[in-house]
Amino acid sequence: MQLYNTLSAEERAILIDDAGKQRLTLSFYAYAHLQNPTQFRNELFLAWNPLDVLGRIYVANEGINAQLSLPADHFYAFKDTIEKYEFMNGIRLNVAVEHDDYSFLKLTIKVRDKIVADGLEDETFDVTNIGIHLKAKEFNKLVEDPNTIVVDMRNHYESEIGHFTNAIKPDVDTFRESLPIIENQLSEHKQDKNLLMYCTGGIRCEKASAYFKHKGFENVYQLEGGIIEYTRQVKAEGLESKFIGKNFVFDHRLGERITDDIVSQCHQCGKPCDVHTNCVNEGCHLLFIQCEECKTAMEGCCSTECVTIIHLPEEEQKAVRRGIKNGNKIFKKGKSDVLIFKNNIETHAAFKTVGPKIIRIKTPKINKIYLGKAVHYFPKSGIGQFLIEENELELGDIILIKGSTTGEQELILSEMFVNEIDSKRAVLGETVTFKIPFRIRLSDKLFKVLE
Repeated sequence: MQLYNTLSAEERAILIDDAGKQRLTLSFYAYAHLQNPTQFRNELFLAWNPLDVLGRIYVANEGINAQLSLPADHFYAFKDTIEKYEFMNGIRLNVAVEHDDYSFLKLTIKVRDKIVADGLEDETFDVTNIGIHLKAKEFNKLVEDPNTIVVDMRNHYESEIGHFTNAIKPDVDTFRESLPIIENQLSEHKQDKNLLMYCTGGIRCEKASAYFKHKGFENVYQLEGGIIEYTRQVKAEGLESKFIGKNFVFDHRLGERITDDIVSQCHQCGKPCDVHTNCVNEGCHLLFIQCEECKTAMEGCCSTECVTIIHLPEEEQKAVRRGIKNGNKIFKKGKSDVLIFKNNIETHAAFKTVGPKIIRIKTPKINKIYLGKAVHYFPKSGIGQFLIEENELELGDIILIKGSTTGEQELILSEMFVNEIDSKRAVLGETVTFKIPFRIRLSDKLFKVLE
């Protein structure tokens, strides 16, 4: 009986490519009183593994917290597996704003002490005694009330690339740090102010709402479903988005765009940028914001020291990694001294309500015509395959591959195979394959650029 993931990320990516199915990325959580989280964990793995569910899931005595992806055609079968549990009957599933077939490449379900680490040892604290949930329209209305204090319950590296206007953004690395800070700073407003909180999907501000009620705050509200559900409702109902920038997500995408506003800067040069990356030095892996120019100049590294290290032979790199104490530098979230611009410009003082100047970057419009859609990607050979649905394609054409994760990539077509035969021209209904220096997704579209 298989109860754990047995495939590597590379092997799983190949299987996803071969399956050729569109996948959904979604998240959900539920607070409950579970008597046997280990048994619950094993039941979930046995139910989800056959459905090709991949993701990062935590279960504990206080409930479940899940971020995952699954084939779109398995959605209803998956929903049946969770709604068999009474506490998840009718549960809201937060479907991602942007989908990526490779957002998760393993199914990992772990039993934890808590689904959200809070550092609390208070047995009188009831996590299910929560505040009032607000939908997007109600949230927007309460934000305008002068008696409302809006608090971002996320960490500094999340709020720096996107946030609600005029929100308080505590300069913290973890959720557990934020609770006493907020309680202390707002202690004089337990009765006279509306405490309105938000986070990515709702799980952190749900626990925070119960905590602040426990601490005597009377008017406690939270954004139902977090930023993810807020964005969906804003689009569906044609509302004004009071969230600006990008929403940080905890998969390889590291963010999904909500508005065109750029509210942060490159941590190395200060240019407008909201693209997080991890330092390519495996002994560092620092999370920070890096623009394309700095990425090229620094070879994806956070410092000249790391650039030097990545050019060492692999055995020497391993020796260097063995000498680094865990927690000293590895996996730090953007607060290293090597980030010159971030540390010289105060962008995240505790409870700073006025952020950096918002800059709107408009991409020059490219004159193009639609050709077709991606149907396959061969990772080992770096070859993309597309179905021509409109117009024609010829050798020498400038093409544009566009997708939510891929971005916009231009290439000059110098070689291609049409229906697996070397050819110079592809027309409606034919399948064309050619080499590409990056991974494509099945949601990507193919265009021809017109000069």
